[in-house]
Amino acid sequence: MLPTKDSASAQKTVHAMTIDVEDYFHVAALSQVVRPDQWDQQPSRVVDNTHKILQLFADKQIHGTFFVLGWVAERYPELVKEISALGHEVASHGYSHQLIYGQTPEVFRAETHRSKQILENLSQAPILGYRAASYSITTKSLWALDILTELGFTWDSSIFPVYHDNYGIPDTPNEPYRIQTRNGLMLTEFPLTAAKIAGLNIPAAGGGYFRQFPYPLFKLLFQRASQGNSVPKIFYLHPWEVDPDQPRFNEASWFSRFRHYTNLDQCEKRLNRLIDDFEFGTLSDSLQSFKPTETYTNMDDALVKLA
Repeated sequence: MLPTKDSASAQKTVHAMTIDVEDYFHVAALSQVVRPDQWDQQPSRVVDNTHKILQLFADKQIHGTFFVLGWVAERYPELVKEISALGHEVASHGYSHQLIYGQTPEVFRAETHRSKQILENLSQAPILGYRAASYSITTKSLWALDILTELGFTWDSSIFPVYHDNYGIPDTPNEPYRIQTRNGLMLTEFPLTAAKIAGLNIPAAGGGYFRQFPYPLFKLLFQRASQGNSVPKIFYLHPWEVDPDQPRFNEASWFSRFRHYTNLDQCEKRLNRLIDDFEFGTLSDSLQSFKPTETYTNMDDALVKLA
C-alpha cells in the first residue's frame, strides 16, 4: 500500500517523477576534468545506481520517466530493456550529453536521431519525449525544437524558467504549454519546476537544488510551485545522486565539486520522503491531468506567445 500523503489534494494531482540516466562522469560540472574521450576509461556505476532507484520505485509502487542517455543505452542495453519491462516510461536524453548551444544543428540532429533509434529498438516502443543535457535549450538553441518535432518527438522537458549560468529562459511559463515550431508541427513543453517568490522564479525541480536546500524548504517550494498540489510539476534526479561512494574528481573547481558532491549521502533518504509527501507517476501520466491553454512559437532568440 502506498504511504499516506499529507493531504487529500496531493492524491488528485500526479507529479512527474523523472530520472536522467547518465553516469557521474557525464555531468557538465566535471567537463573540465574528464573529457568524453576519457569516459570509457572511468569505472561505470550507472547500472547499479539505476537499479537502486528502480528498487525504491518498486517498493513505493510508483512509475517514472527515465530519460536515458544514448551513450549509456548503447553500452548497457539490458538496463533500458529492464526499465521498460518494469512499466516505466523511456524517453531520450540525447546521445553524448553535450550542451546543445555548443553543437551545430547538423550534429544535434544526427545525435538525437541516433539516440532515438537506439532506445526504440531496445524498448520496442516509440520514444516521444526528450530532455536536453543540462537543460540546454535556451534562447541560443531554440532551433533544436524544430528538429525535435521533425524527428517525431511530441513532448519536451528541457526549458527551465529560471536564471542560471548554463541554462534557463526565465520569462517562459511555469506550467505545461504548447510550442508550434516553425515547421508547423506541435510540441508540448513541460518546463522544469520553479516557485515564484517575490516575483522571482526559484528552482524547485530536483537535482542539486534538492540536495542543497534543506528538505523542508524544498518541500515548501515544491508545494508553492504546484499551487497547493493543484498543478502537476516535475521532479528530476540522476542515478549518481544516490551514490555517495562514487569516485571523486578532486582537481575540479571548488564550485563544481560543491554542485556535484553536496549531500550525496542524504539524497536517497530525502527521495524516500518526497515520494511519501507527494503523488508521482510518469511524465505522460502527469500531463494527462493538465490541459495546456497557451501556445508559443520559437523565433530565433525567443519564445513568443501566440494569440
